[in-house]
Amino acid sequence: MQITNVDVIPVELRLRLPYRTAYHPEVDRLTVVFVRVDTRQGRVAWGCAAFDQSLTGETLEDVERACRACADCARDLSPLNTEYALAQFARLTEGTPSALCAFDLAFHDLLGLAAKMPLYRLLGGYRNRIQTSVTIGIASLRETVELARDRARQGFRILKIKGGLDPGEDVRRLRAIHKALPAVTLRLDADQGYTVQQALDVARALEDELEMLEQPTPADDLDKLRQVTRHSPVPILADESVVDPSSALEVAAQRVADGLSVKLATCGGLRCARQVDTIARAARMDTMVSCVNEPALLTAAGLSFALSSPNVRYGDLDGHLDLVDDPTVPGFLLKDGYLIATEMPGLGCTVGL
Repeated sequence: MQITNVDVIPVELRLRLPYRTAYHPEVDRLTVVFVRVDTRQGRVAWGCAAFDQSLTGETLEDVERACRACADCARDLSPLNTEYALAQFARLTEGTPSALCAFDLAFHDLLGLAAKMPLYRLLGGYRNRIQTSVTIGIASLRETVELARDRARQGFRILKIKGGLDPGEDVRRLRAIHKALPAVTLRLDADQGYTVQQALDVARALEDELEMLEQPTPADDLDKLRQVTRHSPVPILADESVVDPSSALEVAAQRVADGLSVKLATCGGLRCARQVDTIARAARMDTMVSCVNEPALLTAAGLSFALSSPNVRYGDLDGHLDLVDDPTVPGFLLKDGYLIATEMPGLGCTVGL
């Protein structure tokens, strides 16, 4: 299979429902970079770079530059030699993991197309569906409950609530949702906003309502996260503390959390995500496959990874749901809060660009 052309296409997307987090006053739009790869055999594959500057420090200029460098290199690489190709891309994308992710996705898509197999089967095929949470941003108590009811009406049975600014208010919001929707599973993402004592107070107050507490303390202070994990009555997941396989290894070796959250966009794609999952599995820690705000193309890749591994316990793949202008036509299905794979080859998506 020979690559004949690679296009790098920046796209601005709007959110139907703007939201707020502990480190974002308001998010109402994002810019992503799509990558289109054409082959002499007539196959077309897609990748996408979605980035959050507050998480990785990437700018659009950095990502575009890295993607164009990879595009120039890609024409001399074989999509069927995936490990070699991705090693070459890694040298060109230092500091821009989302750019590496874009080409990682495109080359895995080509691999699936060449094999005429859906990517989730090519990666392991452990299952064909997983339940996902859907995120509710920081809002007033009344608005939080209204948003939760709306998501429950849409069929979601797992809600991830953003917090981290006011621990007491976070407890009140979670309790109000639990009272309104007692059958719904609740997760709390504190986005690094708590002290150790605040995290433990929240975990103890919500012990009977909470499935997990995600990244309660600052990402770069593993000792604080370890203290919370040691004394918390609910599972603690490391999110921002895990940015690549080496940081995952450090978290696992020090046992500072009960599980690892991995985002393809921030760790560099499927190859790196699978390494993180292998580390978690060896350490007997759970894996959560999570996301940033991202097109459905990236969701399809995260889903393929989540379905391939028996160690993935948690799905958090909702980053595409509120995008108004997403050019992706996904091949996967969403039904009653479950993401379900189909048998379309590769990532199973087409992109209208």
